[in-house]
Amino acid sequence: MSEQKILIAGQWQNANSTGNIQAVNPANGEKVGEIFPVSGWVDIDLALDAAAKASAELRGVSGEKMATFLETYAIGIEAHADQLCEIASLETGLPAATRLGGIELPRTTNQLRLAAKAAREGSWTLPTIDTAVNIRSCHGQLGPVCVMGPNNFPFAFSAISGGDFAAAIAGGNPVIAKAHPSQPGTTKLFAEIALKALKETGLPLSTVQLIYDMSREDGLKLVSDGRIAATGFTGSMQGGLALKAAADKAGKLIYLELSSINPVVLLPGVMTERGDDLATEFAGSCLMASGQFCTNPGLVLLCKNDETETFIKQVSEKFEAAAVGTLLNKGVENGLIAGIKLCRKAGAELLVGDTKDEAGRYCYGNTLLRVSGSDFLGNSEALQVEMFGNASLIVVADDESQIAEIIDTLQGNLTGCIYSDSKGDDDQAYDLIAPILRSKVGRLINDKMPTGVAVSPAMNHGGPYPSSGHPGFSAVGLPGAIRRFSALHCYDNVRQNRLPAVLRDENPCSTLYRLIDGQWTTQNISQPVSV
Repeated sequence: MSEQKILIAGQWQNANSTGNIQAVNPANGEKVGEIFPVSGWVDIDLALDAAAKASAELRGVSGEKMATFLETYAIGIEAHADQLCEIASLETGLPAATRLGGIELPRTTNQLRLAAKAAREGSWTLPTIDTAVNIRSCHGQLGPVCVMGPNNFPFAFSAISGGDFAAAIAGGNPVIAKAHPSQPGTTKLFAEIALKALKETGLPLSTVQLIYDMSREDGLKLVSDGRIAATGFTGSMQGGLALKAAADKAGKLIYLELSSINPVVLLPGVMTERGDDLATEFAGSCLMASGQFCTNPGLVLLCKNDETETFIKQVSEKFEAAAVGTLLNKGVENGLIAGIKLCRKAGAELLVGDTKDEAGRYCYGNTLLRVSGSDFLGNSEALQVEMFGNASLIVVADDESQIAEIIDTLQGNLTGCIYSDSKGDDDQAYDLIAPILRSKVGRLINDKMPTGVAVSPAMNHGGPYPSSGHPGFSAVGLPGAIRRFSALHCYDNVRQNRLPAVLRDENPCSTLYRLIDGQWTTQNISQPVSV
């Protein structure tokens, strides 16, 4: 069986491969689909040259044209929905009709259309004008972007269709997509649809390129190459930090989404008020998609009392009774097992699970662990290990003050949640805990589990290290996410006809900031512009 071709400079061509990969169906451990190449540096070098050329060609392209491509691409994805879901289901074990077709594919095309809207109306550029000195600035194109996608969202976070991809394209940047090696067939089909959309809309064909896999050394070399402007990476902490070190050394931007245990605090009043419901909510959130969400609740904090013991008993029963889901690949299974073992070694007591559920299939028993608040404080670093999958740690604290002390030891997380009662009995505890938790998370949640990530302009899917590489940016939420892949362009005393349209006096954007006579004003103009 011959290797599939890579997409370089608008052409499907044979790779200068150093090896090959083939997807494995995690539901049975059997190889599926075609054989795909592991590209050597020759391929990456060609892609970088082509991306640099495309970046130059895109400098004069309007936001309207980028928007048209994104919308055309979304239509193409919808036209191939059944085929995409079938391939992705084989490569990930995720249900084709419900999870992929019913949830993730519509989210992906909606995200692309929101990126198109942002590209068209241009508010992401944040135009700012100081009339007194005739200095103007706005965000604009950055340059070639490399996107490396994760294994848990083959559509919505894919290197060639997900949020980082959409944001980079909306900002006028070409993308070199590095597929996740578990999903080469899915990514190839996306690339075919994207190439067709490029041809239909007249954008440079090198605007979107695809490489399936590469060596670790070549990955480090790629993110630090002089022709790359930025990288977006979602995946393991080990891999992400190695890439960050290489990019930082070369002065290159890299945006990371890495690790998060997403602490959930259940205060005493709410446990009395609706503890039974919370047991159901928590078990459902933790075991959803076998726990393979980056916002999975991996740490639950409660106070020592009778309601807590009832809750723990109920959750344990639900974990035991629930079907064990399929994990995405062997690496996820191995990582989950290793995380559980580390947590137990650090002092956590096993309540349920920590068993291999079924031979052949990538899976592991639903696992629930427990530790006291004092023991957690005595070994907080080790007990914060991410167990990516269907596992969670319950911490039983002496009181609310100890919960606050525990939270103060936590590393950065994507989310943090506090449940409190409806009558106000938990308000004093909330006021103690919330400010500390606020400093540890990107998104503070009240009274709901953290697994949902809405595609909203106000969403922050990021947070303090190690949840992400930069606490000031989100991987979800447009138009804000676009600015990760932008540069701030300043124009000093430049003539009106030489300015970008968004900075001209006669054609302001809807979010235009002007410094007039020492006072900042915001003009809300309904007429959008192309940038």
